[in-house]
Amino acid sequence: MESKEPPARLWLDDLTVGQEFLSDAHPLDAEQIVAFASEFDPQPFHLDPEAARQSFFQGLAASGWHTMAITMRLLVQSMPFAQGIIGAGGEISWPRPTRPGDILRVKSRIAEIRPSRSRPDRAMVLTHSVTLNQADAVLQDFRARLLVFRKEA
Repeated sequence: MESKEPPARLWLDDLTVGQEFLSDAHPLDAEQIVAFASEFDPQPFHLDPEAARQSFFQGLAASGWHTMAITMRLLVQSMPFAQGIIGAGGEISWPRPTRPGDILRVKSRIAEIRPSRSRPDRAMVLTHSVTLNQADAVLQDFRARLLVFRKEA
């Protein structure tokens, strides 16, 4: 099941293993990359196109944390969990650099739901989200454990 427009608020009982969510798109340009890097990850390959050409990245690349920040915004919009997206750990990788001109979108899937043994009002939900560009190349792979609540009776 793929959904562009999920319900306004998702509770635990609204989720099923295998359920998918697709975010809207976010176009990224060099100005955004440099602005984020200037404040949060001031390394030459994120700040200076010429220095970036001489680096491992061979061109301007967004910080992985910038890609994650955009991903987070897109996750909040596409998976509106009723109590918010409450992280309890995860794994992240960046198989390819995010570049100026990329148009990012996030595809997420509910991989597992583990009800709490001690608190029946909640569960740990394992999600797998990939951040893709316009060519469907995976720029970020993110597996997260999220705390999700049941709707109060």
